[in-house]
Order: sequence, then C-alpha cells, then structure tokens
Amino acid sequence: MLDYGLTETQLQMIELARRIAKERIIPVRAELDEKEEFPWEVLKVLADAGLFGIYIPEEYGGMGFGNFENNLVVEELSKYCIGISVSFAASGLGAYPILLFGTHEQKKKYLPDIAAGKKLAAFGLTESNAGSDVAAIRTTAKRVGDHYILNGIKQWITNGGEAETYSVVAKTDPAKGPRGASAFILEKGMPGFSFGKKEKKLGIRASATRELIFEDCKVPAEMLLGKEGMGFMVAMKTFDQTRTGIAAQAVGLAQGALNEAIKYAHERTTFGKPIISHQAVAHMLANMATEIEAARALTYQASRYCDSGAKDMSKYSSMAKLFATDVCMRVTVDVVQIFGGYGYMRDYPVEKMMRDAKILQIYEGTNQIQRNVIGQYLIKECAAKKIE
Repeated sequence: MLDYGLTETQLQMIELARRIAKERIIPVRAELDEKEEFPWEVLKVLADAGLFGIYIPEEYGGMGFGNFENNLVVEELSKYCIGISVSFAASGLGAYPILLFGTHEQKKKYLPDIAAGKKLAAFGLTESNAGSDVAAIRTTAKRVGDHYILNGIKQWITNGGEAETYSVVAKTDPAKGPRGASAFILEKGMPGFSFGKKEKKLGIRASATRELIFEDCKVPAEMLLGKEGMGFMVAMKTFDQTRTGIAAQAVGLAQGALNEAIKYAHERTTFGKPIISHQAVAHMLANMATEIEAARALTYQASRYCDSGAKDMSKYSSMAKLFATDVCMRVTVDVVQIFGGYGYMRDYPVEKMMRDAKILQIYEGTNQIQRNVIGQYLIKECAAKKIE
C-alpha cells in the first residue's frame, strides 16, 4: 500500500489488530460463521487490548484519538472476518450518539464501560418500513411526567440482544415528520424492552442481528439525548462518522480477499505455469489492487476530514462508503472466479468473503441512498455557485 504518513502510534495499532486477528480470528472464523455464534472471546481480547476506546476521549476512559485511527483497526480486522469486525465497530455506532449529543453526565455514565469493552453498544433506528426512509419510523415515545413510554419495533439491529447500551430513535411528535423524532439511551433489561429472534443471514453470520421490541417501555427523561426533535440530526451526524467505518470494512475485506487470490494464483498451475502468469488473471489482480488502493486513499482522507469537523463531511463520508463497498463487492466476486471451483467451496475463505461483502452495500444507508446524499450536495453547491 501507499505511504499515508501514518504515525508510529497508528502503525502500532494496526500491528496489534493484525496480531490479534492472526492469533485469535483466523482459527475460529469459519466455525463462528458456520455456527452463527457471537464472537465474545475475540471481543474480550480486543477489549483487553484497549481497542474499544480508540475514538473516545481520555476524559471518558478512552485513548482520545479519532475516527481515522478507529478505522485503521476496523480495516485490519476486516481483512480476516467482517462478521467479527462489525461486532466491534457496531459498538461505536451505538456510542457515537452519546459521544456527539450526550450530556457530561450521560457520557460519564456510559462511555467508560464502552471504551473498556465491558459493555457493547448498539444503535436502534431501522424499522420494517423505515430503512432508507428514516423519517418513516413508527416507534413512538410519549412523555408522561418524568418518563417517556416507548412502543414499537426496531429491525435488523447489529449487536441486538448482545449489547447492554442502546441509542434508539423514536417519534415524540409524529405530526412533525423528521423534526418529531428524538433519541434516547436505553439499557438492556429495562421493563418493556425485549429482543426478537437472532436473524439468519447470508453473510456476517458471527454478528448478532435482532429486533428491539418496546412494549410500554418506561424510559427516564434524563436519558433523552439532546433535545426533543433532534433524533433525525442525531442519526445523520452519527452516520457522518460511521459510514467511513463501513468503507474501512470494505477496504479491509477487499484487501484480505486479494491477498488470498494472489497466494492462490502463485500456487495454482495450469498449462505448466502458475495462473498468475496468465495475462487474463494478472489483469484481474491488477484491476483489483488498483481499485482497492483508490478506495483506501478516499477512505483515509474522508476519515481524516470527518475528524476535522468540516460541515460538508456527509458528502465525503457517503463517497467513501459508496466507492469502497462497490469495489469490495466486485473484488470478492472476481476472487471467487480466480479460485474457480475451489472458490465455491467452504474449505477456502473466499466464498465467505463474497457472502460477507454484500451487506456493505446495504447497511447504514444503501449505496443508492449514498448517491442521493452526494447528489443533494452537488445541487446545493451549484445553487450556491460553488460549481463553475
């Protein structure tokens, strides 16, 4: 890969993640995928290494770094298994609403345990009729005295049932549309808060995906994030940060798949020579390597841009997510092709990589939605005469 001017500390983070992945992820990834088993043992190792707190301020028990450093670790873990890396990264998705909009008291209460990996977090936004159309959520939160009463169902929630801390968006004033949504912190075990069955998925099978079910769930008013009506903003500002993490997953997974293809292409011979010597295969590998490096460059720069707090970070976060995940899907499909019949077999890791890759184009906003976001920014820029 190119020299991106990484510091010694950043390189050490990557090396630590790589060592954990080789020692603890590779030996169990196939079994966890086959059994659809949550990777608690691996997550505990990541927690003991301090990696859950990379992006959390030191004041709240973290390392005080940013989105960029966290994504370096996510990328490295994703080379080996994104079922595990998303279980790690999704805790950040649940924590960012608290980090961005929580009061000092809320941050002090919840972030240290998340930073230490003692408790996982999750983000509850998606519903059966409200995926890309966030404004269509139907879960309600009605104020009654010093509490809110939540009713509704959230669907396809990563870390659902495993996490202890949840950031949840619900409608406090349905008549106001997007401006009527609010965000809350919930804890596992609250009366009226339960979980649906663990979903059976095409890929990322080691991760847990469940419904969050609210039946007259009583939530203290002090667990409101920000103010009433800020739920949509909480969600969008969170995605500004975490969509670059999806891009990092894609870059890591694509690189891991390419590494497997290169090794195989050196070892596999046809017509008396390694298949990497055949131009058809060499060109496929060259295209993959080029696209992955382009995706990495965009992802790194977008991550750094998000850490700068720029106002138009949504545009570049969406670009990174869109480009890197599309690249990842193409790469994993082509890697299976290079392996031929072997690539279709579970004896090799690449069929899993191809299955895992598809979700990257879907969760945290489909790639069609990313194009909408980018297009809206271009329209605004044109109207403001920033495009000549």
